[in-house]
Amino acid sequence: MKGTVGELGEFGLIRELTSRLTTTPAVRLGPGDDAAVVAAPDRRVVASTDVLLEGRHFRRDWSTAYDVGRKATAQNLADIAAMGAVPTAVLLGLVVPAELAATWPTELMDGIRDECQVAGAAVVGGDVVRGDTITVAITALGDLRNHEPVTRSGARAGDVVAVTGWLGWSAAGLAVLSRGFRSPRAFVEAHRRPEPPYHAGPAAAALGATAMTDVSDGLIADLGHIAEASKVRIDLRTAAIDVPTQMLDIGQAVGVDPLQWVLTGGEDHAIVATFPPDVKLPARWKIIGEVVNPSALPQVTVDGAPWDKAGGWDHFGDDGLEPGE
Repeated sequence: MKGTVGELGEFGLIRELTSRLTTTPAVRLGPGDDAAVVAAPDRRVVASTDVLLEGRHFRRDWSTAYDVGRKATAQNLADIAAMGAVPTAVLLGLVVPAELAATWPTELMDGIRDECQVAGAAVVGGDVVRGDTITVAITALGDLRNHEPVTRSGARAGDVVAVTGWLGWSAAGLAVLSRGFRSPRAFVEAHRRPEPPYHAGPAAAALGATAMTDVSDGLIADLGHIAEASKVRIDLRTAAIDVPTQMLDIGQAVGVDPLQWVLTGGEDHAIVATFPPDVKLPARWKIIGEVVNPSALPQVTVDGAPWDKAGGWDHFGDDGLEPGE
């Protein structure tokens, strides 16, 4: 596609974007009307939203528009899965400059569409607006399928803590990119396009998970939300946490202990949950700690001691790019 967004115009851009979409049986009415209609057999809708800002959450010299689309969608659909729900639909809010090449938003939509297909969802609508800075806002919807939502507040003393998915890969990829390199490719790609284990959320709910979240801000930070909501202390065992050999090599090359990435790196969107101690977990789940006791000072400890190193993400606590980009 030639030309700019401004030359294409608002309605021309909308036509280009919607022409690239696919649908699912849950979509009763897709883009083109005042609002979409999505089936909700459970009679409850799980909803989540995130905003990505160029220069804050992504850089165009590091990630393609397609990468940004996959990433923006993945981080929202992971929130749906972390509630124990099945993703159903996505809405897009897009702000772009008029002089932006028209191929950028269309490739973005390709990424959003393809990540939706991985999770079994579909894009059902949205809005486009002219602005000075590229901003991508995603709202994701999901269906609980007659299960109760798994919140952050259900962890109890004696529960085990288990995780499925990647930990620290995105942060290691960011370290590689920040130093001007593009390999090892697996870590760079993990940073550009996280791969949340969408199936694991509903599966964990069926297994009796007592609390659950996805790892978006870092393992310690996100488990800290569970500890606070459940009023417990959670202790992680580093001996139970795998650090890949290639991550060790990257850490040695850049002078960083890779355990820092594993414990505090964000945007892998692994699923971490607490389970009753007698649960029989499938092999894809790795037990990495336990809920120790009710606590007036809820916290996450590592090998029995408070974590005293920096880590985790706070949108208003630091300057520069988020951990993921």
